[in-house]
Amino acid sequence: MSASDEIGIGERLRFYRQGRNKTQAVVAGLAGVSEDYVSQIERGAKTPTIGLLHKFARILDVQVSVLLGEPTFEQNGTIHPVASELHRRMMSFGPPRGGGDVDLAELRQRVDAAWKIWQTSPRRYTEGAETFPALLSDVQAAARSFRAFGEVEQRREAARLSSDMYFLLRTFAKRVGRTDLSLLAADRAIAAAYETDDPLRIAGAHWNLGHILIAQNESEAAEETAVHAIEELKPHLDGGGDWVAMSGALWLVASVASVRQGDAWAARDRLREHALPAAKSTGEGNVMWTVFGPTNVHLHAMSVEMEAGESAEGLSIADRIDVTSSPSLERQTTFYLELARLHEQRRDDAAVLLHLMSAEASGPEDLRYNVLARDLVRGLLKRARPSMAPQVRALAKRIGLVAA
Repeated sequence: MSASDEIGIGERLRFYRQGRNKTQAVVAGLAGVSEDYVSQIERGAKTPTIGLLHKFARILDVQVSVLLGEPTFEQNGTIHPVASELHRRMMSFGPPRGGGDVDLAELRQRVDAAWKIWQTSPRRYTEGAETFPALLSDVQAAARSFRAFGEVEQRREAARLSSDMYFLLRTFAKRVGRTDLSLLAADRAIAAAYETDDPLRIAGAHWNLGHILIAQNESEAAEETAVHAIEELKPHLDGGGDWVAMSGALWLVASVASVRQGDAWAARDRLREHALPAAKSTGEGNVMWTVFGPTNVHLHAMSVEMEAGESAEGLSIADRIDVTSSPSLERQTTFYLELARLHEQRRDDAAVLLHLMSAEASGPEDLRYNVLARDLVRGLLKRARPSMAPQVRALAKRIGLVAA
């Protein structure tokens, strides 16, 4: 399938709705939206929010990834095929190396550098694909080393490296549409984190697991995971700093889980009563690569309003966000994409295009590989006014949505 033949979310929604013998009126009623809105989504004139996609998935008894068509993207080459190589290496258990053959300090530098690529490089998918596979093999080899008596601390450091590497693979795999691989990485991260005997890293592993559970439409399980981890952190909160920040990051997961279950008020309460005070206490930071701080809390508040359909309130929150203060380029790009989605809810196509182009400027590869972003552009292609059409088509060509 060529880029120009790519099937949109709306077409998939219509296919599975008809396959389940459900009318647009029935699906709309169960999802809490109008029949006309479902019709617009199916025609490609509107892009559903993530929360609405999860509702459709539950109504039609399919995975969200099926409606997004994520695995197909990798098979068709729209997404870099490195995920298959990562999966092969994760399932490959070669012999351990002797402790003398493993330089843990050098591995730590490489893992930290890989995280820096992912969070700050505009070419993070390309550079990550070049870096992650070999690094994964080396980290896994280190984890199977240091089993002799007297190597306890080396073994713990190898476990720390493993958990941090699996944290990274969890988010990378999710972004390229391999939720199965992302869940496997999150599970490996949990196991490695417990070997470190580090409560902070264990909490970080639960934060990672919560994210992929949400992506797999398991919001209740994600909420339970986050709340359990928050309880486990309570004895450490007097230590302030990273402990409070990690707790705040987990409250963000719990907030997203709430809005995905249709309880926007609980999501708002969790942000206001727990996440925001933690962020004000710690300031901007990046504990366990969570990018937790005031900016990220406000970004989540904007997302909650978007998923609740309160676009005016979401835009009001966005006006107060200085996204350049975030240490993560990915968060900055996500901010522009969510602004585009908020404006699409208000049928302001000029603003949608403006913010999509801002997202492209900050993260060109994100726009190429993000399924919902591609659907936003596809919708613009179908309804853009003649004065905007050349710019929309040029953007679609740059991200591989239509043939150059």
